[in-house]
Amino acid sequence: MTIPARPPGPSSERRADRPLRITVLSGGVGGARFLQGLLHLLGQPGSTPAEVTVVANTGDDIWLHGLKVCPDLDTVMYTLGDGIDQERGWGRTDETWHAKEELAAYGVEPTWFGLGDRDLATHLVRTRMLDAGYPLSAVTAALCERWRPGVRLLPMSDERVETHIVVDDPEEPSGRRALHFQEYWVRLHAQVPARAVVPVGLDAARPAPGVLEAVEGADVVLLPPSNPVVSVGTILGVPGVREAVRRAPAPVVGLSPVVAGSHVRGMAAQLLAALGVEVSAAGVAGHYGARARGGVLDGWLVDTLDEGDVERVRASGIACRAVPLMMTDHDATAAMARAALDLAHAVGEQGHA
Repeated sequence: MTIPARPPGPSSERRADRPLRITVLSGGVGGARFLQGLLHLLGQPGSTPAEVTVVANTGDDIWLHGLKVCPDLDTVMYTLGDGIDQERGWGRTDETWHAKEELAAYGVEPTWFGLGDRDLATHLVRTRMLDAGYPLSAVTAALCERWRPGVRLLPMSDERVETHIVVDDPEEPSGRRALHFQEYWVRLHAQVPARAVVPVGLDAARPAPGVLEAVEGADVVLLPPSNPVVSVGTILGVPGVREAVRRAPAPVVGLSPVVAGSHVRGMAAQLLAALGVEVSAAGVAGHYGARARGGVLDGWLVDTLDEGDVERVRASGIACRAVPLMMTDHDATAAMARAALDLAHAVGEQGHA
C-alpha cells in the first residue's frame, strides 16, 4: 500500500517539495486507534511523505480535584506516544491507583472517575501551566514534547467547553437534569436515555491557533470513526470550523462509527437517538450531510455489513464505498486509512470536492 504520488483534490496541486497535508478531526479512543493505523500506513516503504495534524475534541474535558483533565487529547497523545493502556484504550500503561484509593479513603467525591498515578502527572503539569497563563494549545504542544506522537496535536479551542447530557430525573421540578458528559458515560455507562446534548460554552469558543489553517491548508480532511455527536460534532460546532471545512479545497472523507445498526464502541447510538438521527451508517452520513448540499462530506466509508446503505448515501450527494471498518489490528486499520485516502483521491479526480 502506498499513498498516491499526487494529493487528492483538483485544487491541491501540491508542490513536490512539500509533504501531503492530512488533517483529522478526532475524538478519543476510536480516533486515536484510527490515527495509529494512518501513521502505520504512512510509515510503510514507498509512501509519500505526509504531515498529519489532529484537531482533537475538548468538549469531554472536566475539572477534577482542582486539575484540568483532557481525555481525548490525552488518549491521542498516549496512544500515538506508545503510553496507552492497550486493553482499556485509555489511561496509562502499567498504571497504579494509589492516589485514587487514598482520595476514596478520605471520602472525596467523585469516586466514579479515577485518575491513575501516572496519568495524574500529566494533569498536574497541564494545570500548573494553565495557571501560569499558558493557553491549552501551548500546554498541549509542551506535553507532546515528551510523548512525540508523530502528529501535530491541536485542541479544538483554548476556551473552556464542556458537554452536558440531559437525562430524566423525577426528583427535579422540571423532570430532567443535566449531567457532565463524563458522569453520563463513566458513572452511568450511558445506560439511561439521553434527552438532549448541551455543549456548554461552545457558542463563545474560538478555534485554537492553527485549527482553521490546518483545515483550509489540507490536501485531505478526514473524519475518523469517532462519535459524530460529542466528538467530531463538537469540533464542527466551534464557530468557524464547520465553515472552514465547507470551504476547504481538499476532499473531506469520513468513516462510519456505526456498523450493522450499532456503534462499534462508546455511546453514539444513544446520542444520535437524542438528536433524532437514525442509528445507521447512512443515518450518520446524513447527519454530517453532503458538502455539495450544505454539509461537510464529499466521501463516506461504510462497513461491508452495511453495503446496502451505499446507494442511499450516494443518492444524498456523497461518494460512498463499503470496506471493512473493524480496527482489529494496525494492518486492518491501515487498510481503512488507505481506503479513505483512495476515496478522497477519487473524489478529487471527479471534481466533487
